[in-house]
Parts: sequence; C-alpha cells; structure tokens
Amino acid sequence: MNGLKKSALGAALALGSVVASAEMRWSFPQPVTPIAHETLHVHNLFMVIALTLFFGVLALMLYSFWKHRKSVGHKAADFTEPKSRKQWLWTLAPFAALLILDYGVFGIPAYHAVLMYEDTKTDADLVVKVTGSQWLWEYEFPGQGVKFASRLSTPREQIENLAPKGEHYLLEVDQPLVLPVGKKVRFITTSNDVIHSWWVPAFGVKRDAVPGFLREFWAKVDTKGTYRGQCSELCGKEHGYMPIVVNVVEPAEFEAWLKTKKAEIEAASKT
Repeated sequence: MNGLKKSALGAALALGSVVASAEMRWSFPQPVTPIAHETLHVHNLFMVIALTLFFGVLALMLYSFWKHRKSVGHKAADFTEPKSRKQWLWTLAPFAALLILDYGVFGIPAYHAVLMYEDTKTDADLVVKVTGSQWLWEYEFPGQGVKFASRLSTPREQIENLAPKGEHYLLEVDQPLVLPVGKKVRFITTSNDVIHSWWVPAFGVKRDAVPGFLREFWAKVDTKGTYRGQCSELCGKEHGYMPIVVNVVEPAEFEAWLKTKKAEIEAASKT
C-alpha cells in the first residue's frame, strides 16, 4: 500500500508541477497584467491540489478494490449496526479536510485575487469610460477630453464568405483603444441599451456594462503590443461583431495619440 501511495503521490506531484510551471499557452493567453498573473497563480494552485487529491483518492480506491476483492476471501462489511467510532472518524475527517481546503487553501488566494481586482482607485494614472452599444464600443478619456467610437472593420465580403477570411477575422476595428504601458488604468463601464461585457483575455479582466449603472475594474499592462477581445454577454443579433482591440504603447506615443485625437475632434466640431 505504501508503494502505491508513493507512486500515486509522485505522479500527482509531477503532473501538478507541469501544470504549475506551464504558462497560459495551453488554455489561457499570455498574462500581461497583475490581475492576469494572479489569476494564473490561483488557477495553477487549484489544479495542483485537485490533481493531487484525485490521484491520491484513485490510488486508495484501486488498492481497496484489489486488496479486498472476493476472490481472496474477503466478505462484504455489514453496516446494519450503529456506526462505530472508526466509521464516524472516516466520515467526519474528509469533511473537515474539505472545509480546511475550501476556506484556507482555496479561499485565501481567491480572496486576495478578488481584493486586487476590485482595487480600482488606488494610484490610478488614467481613467477610461467604456460604453457598450448595439453593436459597438465607445471610449472616453474624461480627463483629456477625448471620446470616440470603435466599430468592427472586418470587410463584409469576408463575413458573407465572398472573400478569404483575414488573420484577425471579426477581431479588428476601425479605431482601437490606445493605452500607455506600465500605467494603472481605471475603467468605468456602462451601456446605452442592453447588457454588454468588456473582455480582453490577456488582461485577465471582464466586466459587464449595465444600463443605468457605472461598474469599475482596472488594468496595468506591463508589455507593449496589440491585445484583442470581444463582448462576452449575449446582447443581440450582432453580438459576435463587437470586437475589442487595445494597442499598448510607450507613454510618449500615447500622449502623441491623444493630441492627434483631440485635433480630430476639434476639426470635426468645426465642420
């Protein structure tokens, strides 16, 4: 039995270490924000514990099936009499262990991740208001006086199968959101009509945009690049045509982009 337990434990730990060391490339995109990194940590921690429990219980069950089979003379136990102390122990001990796992091992990291996710106001460098509409996104920088709409730019010919589909089919827009790298951005979401949901997987954030409510989240992207997402709340017949594209650039490039946007808005207001 000890050999089986050691083998099962070794297999669980080996597989768990693979899961723990794996990056997001298997089932998640590469994390680029503190929240996404924390999500990866919690996910891998839970997977290691769950796999260890699974293989440990499986090994114990297989051993019990083999050791207590009828062909070697074992007879089925009779549980008609009142439970003995040993039976109560084997009933309550796993229950207590699950409570400790749920509230201690699982609960504390999950609670820390939730607190981090909700800390929108501490040291925020920038505020972006995100408004969902059927079926586009509107972005506003209240402190900078910049507001614009971001619409799907995939050609209609591709959607109707009249032309080959591009690399970023249904994940391209006419005006992407631009953010500075390494800056904490406080997002405020709302909606003009129905419930939408702003979701960029690499950021590890997703927040519903609800009509009549202002809801918050934050992101601090530590790697420059272009990140894509979609509306993740069924919001009508064009739900699949509400992509999100975020270009994360150096702060100086972001400031230049803001100036260009301001000039465009001023020019449009004069016409």
